[in-house]
Amino acid sequence: MPTDRTGHPRLTHVDAAGAARMVDVSAKEITTRTASASGRVLVSPQVVALLRGAGVPKGDTLAVARLAGIMGAKQTPALIPLCHPLSISGVTVDLEVTDDAVAILATVRTADRTGVEMEALTAVAVAGLTVVDMVKAVDKGAVITDVRVETKTGGKSGDWIRS
Repeated sequence: MPTDRTGHPRLTHVDAAGAARMVDVSAKEITTRTASASGRVLVSPQVVALLRGAGVPKGDTLAVARLAGIMGAKQTPALIPLCHPLSISGVTVDLEVTDDAVAILATVRTADRTGVEMEALTAVAVAGLTVVDMVKAVDKGAVITDVRVETKTGGKSGDWIRS
């Protein structure tokens, strides 16, 4: 955990004067890194039935959301101001229709100087937004929830798994 001169925890994207800044990662080692994030889109029983059967009026919701999530991961530095542009090696976005939701799991891989947690979170969020867009004609009350990092590997801080 980063600390200030007095040993107190500090935010890495804020300088001593409190201004936002992009962290300089040029001295960090290039390592293989992965991150997985998850989230859910709560939907009505009618949407669940359509996704398990004939589909929603706009088309293949899960396929479109999967592609949108992949695109979202690749566009993260354009969306999140202080994220570094990274060489993304791979992105998977898996969607599963459950009894009350569409569960989303995204995993992003790189060999670079900083982690891909934000890319995994962005993939989940964009996939979730796409599900909402695809089902809104049937369910205007769909809700994106529980977007969070599940695991990360690589880098100086090592591996982390949500307990």
